[in-house]
Amino acid sequence: MIDYSQIPSPSYVLDEERLRKNLELIRSVKERSGADIILAFKAFALWKAFPIVKEYIQYSTASSLSEARLAFEEMGNYAHTYSPAYTDEEFEEIASLSSHITFNSIQQYERRKPQLEAMDRHISCGLRVNPEYSEVETEIYNPCAPGSRLGITIDHFGEDLPQGIEGFHCHALCESSSYDFEKLLNAFEGKFAKFLPKLKWVNFGGGHLMTRKDYDVEHLIKILKAFRDRYPWLKVILEPGSAFAWQTGELVSTVVDIVENHGIKTAILNVSFACHMPDCLEMPYKPAILGATDEVEGKPTYRMGGNSCLSGDYVGSWSFDHELQIGERIVFMDMIHYTTVKTTMFNGVSHPSLYLWTKEGQPVLLRKFGYEDYKNRMA
Repeated sequence: MIDYSQIPSPSYVLDEERLRKNLELIRSVKERSGADIILAFKAFALWKAFPIVKEYIQYSTASSLSEARLAFEEMGNYAHTYSPAYTDEEFEEIASLSSHITFNSIQQYERRKPQLEAMDRHISCGLRVNPEYSEVETEIYNPCAPGSRLGITIDHFGEDLPQGIEGFHCHALCESSSYDFEKLLNAFEGKFAKFLPKLKWVNFGGGHLMTRKDYDVEHLIKILKAFRDRYPWLKVILEPGSAFAWQTGELVSTVVDIVENHGIKTAILNVSFACHMPDCLEMPYKPAILGATDEVEGKPTYRMGGNSCLSGDYVGSWSFDHELQIGERIVFMDMIHYTTVKTTMFNGVSHPSLYLWTKEGQPVLLRKFGYEDYKNRMA
């Protein structure tokens, strides 16, 4: 149990014990299902924690040159790389750092094919396919929405695959259940099964939230094994991000002021939803706060307001058992996955510090941010 009084505010704090519990489950799914599970940096890129991750999972996926470098330098392996587009300036270096490269269109693969053939190391190439089916309800996170730029729909394929293609990448989930994945599998096979005998691997992307309490892990293993029984020559890959860091840490903040407008009380914090918790505004969703509940009539109730100048930098409302006081700690739960990789320095608002709460019960500072970090971003 983290002693939040030992964590300076504002800070993200990652709990090693909870991280290891997630990693143990993920490794178990990998071993029991026969599928490869790799870490997606887009959700969790806290590289000073990678020595812990590598005890359980050794490989990772990248979406950019910087992520591919991180895989090579800090995970010690070539990345499984996918990006909607690769630029001329970066592609050669990305390829040098990748074991697998997935392309978002057939024409992009054909343009890059001569460069790949000229390399002194084989890189397994794949295409991202769009099954035109998804259970994701929030439009901004739905890669299969009508008109989506992500993935190739079946009508763009001929009778055969482009020469040299060894895999398909199908990503259409977001914090989804095994039953959502089962429906996706049915849609994927319904459209693309005829090509599978010609492939070596299929990557079913992220969104497999197997570490959530209500996730049916046994059902996931069952459908993965059944798929592998149908296509025993295919290597099956999953690349969840959120599942690795789900419920592994918090964002510790402080009440700086309390204002009231037309009966609405807002606790203004030393953190920002826009800068430090952007998914709360994008999704949108209301995070849990330690010691608070959803609004209860008759109890002291507050919006939480961020410290940027964006008028919409707030979320609410929460009820407490007492009137909040200036200087009081507010601890936002489950703030490690995606949140830590999406922070901005809008308004010059500094990033919260990064702490690891070790399994021995000690806080270890991983990174503190300051003026130079902001200034160098603008250079």
